[in-house]
Order: sequence, then structure tokens, then C-alpha cells
Amino acid sequence: MVRRKLGRSELEVSPLCFGGNVFGWTINEDTSFKILDHFIAAGGNFIDTADVYSKWVPGNQGGESETILGKWLKQRGNREQVVIATKVGNDLGIKGKGLSRKYIQQAVEDSLQRLQTDYIDLYQSHIDDESTPLEETLETYGELISQGKVRVIGASNYSASRLAQALQISQQHGYPRYESLQPRYNLYSRSDYEQDLQLLSQEQGIGVINYSSLASGFLSGKYRSEQDLSISARGNSVKQYLNARGFQILKAVDEVAKTYNSTPTQVSLAWLIARPTITAPIVSATNIEQLNDIIKAIDLKLDPDAIDLLNQASS
Repeated sequence: MVRRKLGRSELEVSPLCFGGNVFGWTINEDTSFKILDHFIAAGGNFIDTADVYSKWVPGNQGGESETILGKWLKQRGNREQVVIATKVGNDLGIKGKGLSRKYIQQAVEDSLQRLQTDYIDLYQSHIDDESTPLEETLETYGELISQGKVRVIGASNYSASRLAQALQISQQHGYPRYESLQPRYNLYSRSDYEQDLQLLSQEQGIGVINYSSLASGFLSGKYRSEQDLSISARGNSVKQYLNARGFQILKAVDEVAKTYNSTPTQVSLAWLIARPTITAPIVSATNIEQLNDIIKAIDLKLDPDAIDLLNQASS
């Protein structure tokens, strides 16, 4: 599997990133191990998680995904072969939230312990914290990099103006800069990223690892009506896509899939992989069959006519 440089950093990642939000949520530890083994065997090396995954599950406190990933890393002994990305700052309830120096310093130690590793390859600000000066956050990240606990930093869910401000502060003060951006972006949800963030990422050489790449599974084509929503734990979040525009996009995806003897999943991901500013779409799977479908997207090269059809249908 080919590798792509993440931003201007030294990290080289596969063109698909496996999203670890499913660990401890829709798949248990044993299945998570099997999925991770298969992803690595297929040539993938990039895994994304967060300290808050999967707090939303009844009985969970957050940290479950990192814990499962850490056990897998320890058992397989392959830490040097994988690029681990995690996040800090989202609301962990009584454990706190935000991007202050004090909170980051504690949160990184907790993540390192759960991941059973000495360093995090990509440490990301999960959501913007306007109550903490950007200088404080970025200086703290600089300290973690100097200590060898973090290699590269990234931003998730940042607006273009705040990301630009952070980049400027990094340059002015000699702090490390955000080398990656993690926005919501897929064939259905295009406007927020393409409006300002896309140009900024291009101009600044920011690596983009977009989440919700398949719009919670809608772009896989398995949700065609409200009756289909019950087939998955994510069904409720798909309802928003069941409208005229969503069905128009699915129609185009189906047409391209038929032309290439492919699947809606592969077409939707191939469109993302071909976008000039996208480094690696983040995508999850709950079984090997889904994962095989996803991985095949890397080898699907869409011609200009197919891309134009998808662009028009989703504009």
C-alpha cells in the first residue's frame, strides 16, 4: 500500500486511516484485534482514536478505545510499524475537558498509559477551546514534543479562521504547528470544508484526514429508506441524509459503481482519496467483509467523467 506524507511532518501514512471509535462500542476487544490485524496485513498503518471514545456507550467512561488499541499494540509488538493518532480536549465529564496546559499534561499521560506506549505519533486538539489562549495550548504541545511524548500535532473540528490564527502563532513564537486537520467531509457534507478550510489546507500544506467519510454509512448504500435505519447502531445519525439530495448522490454513486464493477463504498472513498487536499479519509468497519470492501477503494482510480458526475450530483 502506498504511503502519503502527513502535512509537512515526517509521518508517512496509508491513504486510508482506520477509525477506532468502533472499539468498545460496536465491536468488542476480540473483533477489534481481528480487524486491526487485517488492516495491517493489507498494508494499512494509520489508526485514529480519541480519549473520549467511547464515552457515549452506557457503562463506559471514555478511554475504552485507547485501552483496546493499547492491548493490541502490546500483544502484537508492532508499535514501530503503526502511526497512532489520538485526541484531547473533548468532554470527559468529571475528568474534565479543554486545551489548557494543566489538562493536556494530565490527559496525555492517561492516553499514553491506556495505549501502553511511550509516545503518540499524532496528538490532536479534538475540538477548539476558545477559553484557553492558543499560545498556551501550542506551547504545551511543544513541551510534549521536546519530551518525546508526542511527534506531531493536529487540529480537529477547527474553523478556518482559528486554524489560520493557530498557524500564525506557531510561526511567530516558534511553536510546533498543526500539521493535520480533521474535518467532517464526504460526498454529502462538502460545504463546510470546501468553503475556506480546503484553500487554507492547500496553501499551508496541511494534511487532511477527514472523518464521517461515508456519512455514517449512508454512502455505502445500505440505508435506502427509514426502514433500513434499524440495521445498525448508527442508524439514527443516517436519517438526516434520507432526502432528495441524498438520494441524488446515491444514484450517481450507484451509476459509477456499476460502470467500474465496484461498490458504493469504494466509489465514495475513491472520490475522497482522489481529492487533491485529502491525505487519508478515516473510515471504520465492524467486520472483515466491510474492511475488504473499504480497502479496495485505494486501487479504484476514477476517471474525470466519473468524478465530474459525482461532483455535480453532490454540489
